[in-house]
This record gives sequence, structure tokens and C-alpha cells, in this order.
Amino acid sequence: MLGIGLWGLDRGTMWRDESATFQVARRSVPEIWHLLGDIDAVHGLYYLLMHAVLAVRADEIALRLPSVAASAVTAALVAAIGCRLARPRVGLWAGLLYAGTPFVSHYAQEGRSYALVATGAALATWLLVRAAEAGPPGRPYGRWAGYGAVVAVTALLHEFAILLLAAHALTLLVSRVPGRTWRAWGCAAAAACLALLPLVVVSRGQSAQVSWIRTPGPAEAEALLRAFAGPGDLVLTVTLLLAVVALLAPAPAPRTGALRLTAVALPLALVPPVLLYTAAQYQPLFLDRYLLFCLAGVPLLAAAGADRLLGLLPWRHAVTAAGAVAVAAAFVWQLPVQDRARLPTSRGDELARVAGVVGRVARPGDAVLFLPLHERRTALAYPGDFAGLRDLTLKRSPAASGTLFGQEVSAGELRARLAGLGPHERVWVVRDTQTTGTRWFRAQRAEYAKTTELERFCREASTTYVRGGAVSLCVRRE
Repeated sequence: MLGIGLWGLDRGTMWRDESATFQVARRSVPEIWHLLGDIDAVHGLYYLLMHAVLAVRADEIALRLPSVAASAVTAALVAAIGCRLARPRVGLWAGLLYAGTPFVSHYAQEGRSYALVATGAALATWLLVRAAEAGPPGRPYGRWAGYGAVVAVTALLHEFAILLLAAHALTLLVSRVPGRTWRAWGCAAAAACLALLPLVVVSRGQSAQVSWIRTPGPAEAEALLRAFAGPGDLVLTVTLLLAVVALLAPAPAPRTGALRLTAVALPLALVPPVLLYTAAQYQPLFLDRYLLFCLAGVPLLAAAGADRLLGLLPWRHAVTAAGAVAVAAAFVWQLPVQDRARLPTSRGDELARVAGVVGRVARPGDAVLFLPLHERRTALAYPGDFAGLRDLTLKRSPAASGTLFGQEVSAGELRARLAGLGPHERVWVVRDTQTTGTRWFRAQRAEYAKTTELERFCREASTTYVRGGAVSLCVRRE
């Protein structure tokens, strides 16, 4: 997994979400705390962790390395769970399947929290498996402390990870664990929920920032299935067939008191997505990346199914090698998908290219204007290309205002600034072409006023388009 994660790690550009991590994590801790009171509280712990990382080295490679390392650890944990609940070759195949899944490597190379959340979920599941096994009498609660702490930290990295508790509850239910196990798990789960409660309260007040998410339907459900089990039809079909074999012919538990692999893997893969999909019919919050932490259940089921089929053969070492070769073949089959995830265009916008245009054509002393406000993220991600330019609309910087993109001046103040331009002064307009001119943009009074004032004083002389953005030169009207 480490090699897959490092392969093509430098795509040459950040995308919008990564740019938020990059610019927020480089603020001071008080400035980050100031921001979280108004927006992005759900990512607060991740920003604080990345603050320490980027203090050592602030570039795109350092931004993504924690996700690479986390994904490698997750693959190892998936393998460990397979070994403990079945046999070593099941763990080997499951870990390799996890590492080779394109959806996993996509987020292994992204400067956001999702890969770390997946690590926390896998670790919590491994701790659940260990804690639920029969232990010495008189110590029913001590072994659960680590489990509760890991669940709490994982949920603080992204609060939807708390749905992991529902999956684990179903695991314990179908496993018919004794009452003392339920009591211990209940205490750990309650402690994790209590730790998460302040974040839930704060983030509910910030729900407007995810108002763009639409209600999921069959297309979103299918996309998640393909993300978990393989984007191509062949890999998807084989994975699902192997999972069905594991469910129809489950292997016995490897030791007394141990949970069955299917009782752990199926709820992990199924329960959180179903709960979030159902809730999203009333409050749209369903995105596939929010559920990366559930994916580990699928390779565990597929590996268990393969073991039930290949286990009929007598050559143990040959079977183990054959399974590993089959996983490698699936990885090679999906190489085109892996390649596309490493292209600069794989995330939908190329902030570095937009910034590069400005860096090539603008001169110190020129002015710059961002449409809409959030397009200032380009300058925050690549400040060197905007060095010496005067921001026409900025009133207070993002760090000082406790916002992601800063506070801007009123239309009247912008009018005065535009009126004060000299006859030969140039204005560079950096636009997000996905939103500028849309119905949403016209409904934003402040943004629409910026275009009105700009057109009053300036005319467009030239425009350079790049993926997702444009840079226009505007000069004073004669």
C-alpha cells in the first residue's frame, strides 16, 4: 500500500478541498480555533494534526503523506483482522485487496481526513475483535478503554464515523455475546458519543456549508458499490460472488469466543452506508468519501469467500500464492483507473494552472479580483504567483477574520477603489467558471455587485481558460 500511495503522489496541483487543508493548517493554533467557531468544525482535529505536519514542510507532498501512511496502516490492520478471524492467507488476501482498490488509493493521495478516519475505524474494529473474545473473569471493562478512545478520536476526525458503533452493535448482536460484553461495549460507546457531542452541537450550526449536497438516489448507491467492490464490471462481479460464498458458507471461528469474520465484515460494509443513505433522504449528507471507513469489510468478505473455494484444494502454499496472484491481476486490470486518479485533472479543478497563468502574465502593482469569493483559494494555495498584486476586494484576511476566504469590502468601497485606478493600471480577474454566471451566482448579491461595478469601470481585454477556471485581463474604460 505504501508503494501504491507514493506512486504519482505529486500531481502538480491541489484541488479545492486540499487547498483548504493547506491554507488553514498553516495558520497558528489560535487562528485555527477562531475559524472552527464559524466553519469547518468537523475537520478541526485534522487541521490541528496537519498544522504540526506542515510546520516541518509545507508543500503538496507533505500535505498528502499522512494519508499515504494512514492507508498503509489500514491495509495492515485489515490483514490483521483477517488473520485473527480466519487464517493468515485470508488476512494476506484481504490486505492486498484493500491496498489495490482504486477508491482507497484515490483518498490515500489526498490531503483530507478520510484516509485517517479509515485507519481509526479499522483499528477500532480490530480492538473490538480482541475485546469481545473471552478473557479473564473480573476484568470485563479494562480491555474496552482503548476501543472507546479510538472510536472517539476517529469520530472527532469526521463525525459520521460514529456510525461505526451501529455496525459493531450488530456484530455483537448476531454473535450472541454475553451480557458483560454488552455492558462493557455500551460504556465504551457511550463515552465515545459523549466525547463527540460538543462537535455535533457546533457542526449543526454550520450545516449550511454542505447545503450543496443533493439527495442520493440509485445512481449514488451504485457508485458507492462500485467504489467499494471495484469500478469495472469484471472485478465487481467476482468480488460480489466471493462475498456471497463467504456469507452462504461461513468459516467457523478460529478460536473459542472469537467472532466470525462474516459477523464483523458484513455489518462494517453495510450498516453505516445504509444508515447514512436513509438519513440523507431527509437531510442530504451522503458522499462516498464520507464512507471510506466502511470499505474494509468488502475485501475481508471477498478473501473469506476465496478461502472457502480454494480451501478445497490440497496444496496450501500454492493456494496462498495463487490468491495473491489473482489480487495482483485484479490490480493490473484496474490500472487505467489508478492512472486516471493520478492525473492533475482527476479532482475536477487545477488551482496550480490557474495560479501559474497569473504568475506568468501579472506584474507587481497590478490588481486582482476573485469571482466568486471562494476563488481566493487559488492565491492562498499558491501565494508566490500572486506576490506583489493588490487584492481589490479584500477587507480582512482569512486568518484575521476567522474565515476560509476572508472578508470583502462593500460594493461602495469597491466602486471607490475601481474609480481610483490609473489609466494604465491592470486588473486580473480570477474566475471559477463552474459557478460564475450561474443562477446561484446571480442570487449572491455581493458577488453580483462585484461584476456590476467591475463592468462599470473596466472592459475585458483578454481571457485565458484552464480547467475549472479563467484569468481575464481587464483595463480601465476610456
